[in-house]
Order: sequence, then C-alpha cells, then structure tokens
Amino acid sequence: MAADAHDARTSADAHVLQDQVQLHAIVTRLKRAHGQMGAVVRMLEEGRSCEDVITQMAAVNKAINTAAFTLISSSLKECIIDPAIDSDDVTTKLQKLFLSLA
Repeated sequence: MAADAHDARTSADAHVLQDQVQLHAIVTRLKRAHGQMGAVVRMLEEGRSCEDVITQMAAVNKAINTAAFTLISSSLKECIIDPAIDSDDVTTKLQKLFLSLA
C-alpha cells in the first residue's frame, strides 16, 4: 500500500526535485533539525530552563522552514527552466505550499 500512496504523490502533475545538490542540502538540513529536536526533548527531560529550550526550538523551526523554502524555490526554478513541465500548474501548487509556511 505504501507504494500506491507514493505513486499518487508522484503523479504526472506533481513535481519531484531533481537538483541533487539542493536535495542533498535539504536532507542535510533536515537531519540536523532532527538532531536538534532530540536535543529539545533531552533538555526538557533534564529540566533545562525555558529560555534554553525555546532557543533550541527556534533553531529547529528555522532549520525546517529554511529546508522547506529551499525545496520550494528549487522546484520553482526547475519548473521554469523545463519547457516540458506545465509550469503554471506546478507554480500555482508550489505557491500554495509557500503560503502554507507563511
């Protein structure tokens, strides 16, 4: 069933980022955010100050948002460059994603 769900998400009208450099940068940033999130949980369990915890949570939030904005901007760039892609349709979808982060 997981393969069916994946196929639905990668239908002809969906865009999958092809830029391996940007993809690697996004994955690296998200892995870092994952580690930071683990640190937040440990800090809470250890009874660290609210200020320290919130500072770390802000770093996680920034890392995730930066990864998301990088994904959207890289995808838009690919859609604009590739004449085979219905860039208007994909651009509209990516703009909605961008607004969901704002």
